[in-house]
Amino acid sequence: MWPKITQYYSPNFKLSKRSKNKIKYLIIHYTGMKKESSAINRLCDFKSEVSAHYFIKKNGSIINLVPDLYEAWHAGISSWKNINSLNKHSIGIEIQNSGHHNFYENYSIKQIKSLKKLLKYLIRLYKINIKNVLGHSDIAPLRKKDPGEKFPWKELAKLRLAQWYKFDEKKLKRLKRVKLNLKEENRFINNLYKIGYCKVKFKSSNIQKRSLIKAFQRRFRQNLVNGFSDQECLLISKNLLK
Repeated sequence: MWPKITQYYSPNFKLSKRSKNKIKYLIIHYTGMKKESSAINRLCDFKSEVSAHYFIKKNGSIINLVPDLYEAWHAGISSWKNINSLNKHSIGIEIQNSGHHNFYENYSIKQIKSLKKLLKYLIRLYKINIKNVLGHSDIAPLRKKDPGEKFPWKELAKLRLAQWYKFDEKKLKRLKRVKLNLKEENRFINNLYKIGYCKVKFKSSNIQKRSLIKAFQRRFRQNLVNGFSDQECLLISKNLLK
């Protein structure tokens, strides 16, 4: 069953049309705003210069703000693997949520139900590789936290709507907080680069390095987001690369 979608167009998009085969990524965001109406108004205000293709309300309603074949302005400065500026190659999905700087609440059941339908529809329509269903913090780890550690990536992965690792959770748990030696830590960071995260210049305790690790943890190790790599993180990263 395809999702029910209503149109409420934003003026914030690139006027030139793109071809269907240019769409390779689906990027998930939260609004980071307390009021749903304020978030929609901002995405539709030409002065804000931000937008997304889809907006999912608290009640699960889906609004199409920008037609798929036009480039919406949702990703900002971003990169994944060898691609910079993900706007050109992606569809952006905003989900109403107050975000980390306000009161970061759980996503509603209705929101996630609608999101599953929308992802299924878009993945099939544009032949998207599930490894290319990403969060804003994946493509901009030094700037963004959304959709955050409360977002149900594992639940989506069970329906083949996103990537997740395959490993015994109990075995992984034993490796939590078990420190890495320098060689293992370098291997972990290199694994993040291979997965697709941006390369950063850092010293051993640099803020950028911790932001990169937190982005990975918000996605794949959500019960402990501390910015420090350990044996659990290393093993997850290895598994994702298989």
